[in-house]
Amino acid sequence: MRDDRTYATVIAFFAAGLYLALIVAAFGLVSLATDTEVVADPAMGPLVGPVMVGAATLMLLVFLIVLGTRVPADRQRVSPGVALGVGVACYAVYAAAGAVAGSLADPGGPLRYVLFAFAQLGGWPAITAGIAAFVVTLLFQLVLVGRFRQRGRPRWPWERDDDE
Repeated sequence: MRDDRTYATVIAFFAAGLYLALIVAAFGLVSLATDTEVVADPAMGPLVGPVMVGAATLMLLVFLIVLGTRVPADRQRVSPGVALGVGVACYAVYAAAGAVAGSLADPGGPLRYVLFAFAQLGGWPAITAGIAAFVVTLLFQLVLVGRFRQRGRPRWPWERDDDE
């Protein structure tokens, strides 16, 4: 059982790295395609964007580790509903982290940062963050289900016993 949890945790870290890479690439493509900035308000500062991406990535990592370690290996399933929930959570955390990061930098007007968070919810970057989290969670579940059903490392056809 311990080996299954370690495997799921390692795969969760790789999945979070994939998510981060997808977010950076998608933001670049969306920014080029729509001719807009990821953080449209320049008064928010240069760190708000990376904080939002970091918070969404951390949220995804926590969810994946919990999914991989709390569910026993023989009960792992590909669940689109769970993946949708993780995507919505990353979408919401992405926008909320922008408001929190902006308010910590300038605590003068909290309403401004709440409005910034709501504006982010309707923007392409936040939607992209949620969709990417959904896809990465599905892929994570697929890798775990494939590994745990196989019981061990992948084998080449010539390594298999003829008894199987």
